[in-house]
Amino acid sequence: MRYLSAGRPLLALLLALMLAANGIAMLANPQSWYLGVPGVAATGPLNLHFVRDIGCAFLVAAGGLLWLQLDARAWPAAIAGSAFLALHALVHAGEMAFIHFDLQHLLRDLPGVFLPPVIALWLSWPRPVLKEKNHAQMDRTAASRRV
Repeated sequence: MRYLSAGRPLLALLLALMLAANGIAMLANPQSWYLGVPGVAATGPLNLHFVRDIGCAFLVAAGGLLWLQLDARAWPAAIAGSAFLALHALVHAGEMAFIHFDLQHLLRDLPGVFLPPVIALWLSWPRPVLKEKNHAQMDRTAASRRV
């Protein structure tokens, strides 16, 4: 029971794989993730447990998007995962607004922090399922309109 247009499943799959890869990296090797992602080390000292906790949240967000590709009724799970991404982005926006803003920081966070929740929410938001009329019904409708 799919409701996504042709391009959306591919985009959802790509985003889910990126989120899952990030989550797995955070779980498997939090120190390498911490040192390898630009700007993360500047946020404070490494907390292995915290990085792994957030890695779990990224995996849940990925799982919600993947589940939605299998069943359109899974949109609440996809929205919940997308909400994590949106709240994460709001934390970053708040820090930029109230603590320290520079354009370089915004541009660095744009693809990995701010764009994913926008895409995820767009992909996850429920849309009406359009049912196709079968040919017999269309033929009857056309016949009834004839004079």
